[in-house]
Amino acid sequence: MPETTAKPARRFRDRRSLLPPLQRWPAILLALILGSAGGWLASSINLPLPWMIGSMLATTIASMVGAPIAMAAGLRTLMVMVLGVMLGSGFTPEILAVLGEWTASLLCMALYILLGTGACYYFFRRLCGYDRVTAYFAATPGGLNEMVLMGTAYGGDGRLISLVHSARILVVVLTIPFAFRWFLDVSPTGGVGVPGPSLVDTNAIDLVILAATGLLGWLAARAIKMPAASIVGPMLASAAVHLAGVTSEAPPAEIVAAAQVGVGAAIGARFANTSVAFILKALRDSLGATLILVLITLIFAGALDLWLGIGFGPLVLAYAPGGLAEMSLIAIALGSDAALVATHHIVRIIMIVVLATPAFARLTGRKPKEAI
Repeated sequence: MPETTAKPARRFRDRRSLLPPLQRWPAILLALILGSAGGWLASSINLPLPWMIGSMLATTIASMVGAPIAMAAGLRTLMVMVLGVMLGSGFTPEILAVLGEWTASLLCMALYILLGTGACYYFFRRLCGYDRVTAYFAATPGGLNEMVLMGTAYGGDGRLISLVHSARILVVVLTIPFAFRWFLDVSPTGGVGVPGPSLVDTNAIDLVILAATGLLGWLAARAIKMPAASIVGPMLASAAVHLAGVTSEAPPAEIVAAAQVGVGAAIGARFANTSVAFILKALRDSLGATLILVLITLIFAGALDLWLGIGFGPLVLAYAPGGLAEMSLIAIALGSDAALVATHHIVRIIMIVVLATPAFARLTGRKPKEAI
């Protein structure tokens, strides 16, 4: 009898945990306010990808000085869903004709992951003094949430793994737009780099269709446990309705800008409640690994461009060790092939999530210390 009463209570607590507790909302609102202010400032001085970069910088600085900021996982999911719908709107019938040209490059992603993980593992293990588990799961070029979960389960330092991956994304997002501007003479398109029509110019029916693709795509992807479900599911659903000609609209620019602020704030908030010394160590270690990955990225992009003729710039974005949402946004802001970039990053994430943990278990013979 006691068991039958305990189970419903546990399920009730699980449902409530999907929303942040009330006491966290002031910290979440502060993060969004700071992120919006940072985005506005970055936009006013014409930085590339201003709403995400400005938000990320503002909240990272706030975290490092001890400001009480946080981000709700559910809110970040909603923001990423918007970006997924936006990415899907870039899939046109013309893209189907060139998918075959990406096959060789997508297959080479496996070699990139192998080389990148191996080089970064050596760097973290030998030069940074990480234990084997932490070094391995911090070395993978992607899959932040999954690698933190798996690394912790195998006994690694989940906080350090999280910060190293977050710092890698931070460094890549901050440097690549400027590198494209300085070295390739490529500047953001569309003014402040926010794609999409104005909200007042968007048809209400199109808004309903886009919202439905985001929600249904996410639910379907989550139901089948798809990696990066919050962005991949909406992107695939949006791509389907756009390829079918149901709508040709993209999400309004104002909503996309708000989503960028949320994603940027989520990155910065990862550094909250952590000592400055620990953050600086993670930044230093991550910077070294990021330089290794960027060097490998440039080698792959150059070689594949010579072989396939896809284009050096798009290939750099496709192989760059940043997040799927972040690198796809940069591709759009720089007028690059966002579909190519998003497809490559999806394949990279799937390969890492599916293969990284079994490979670690097989190589080391270890079993997780806690349930995954």
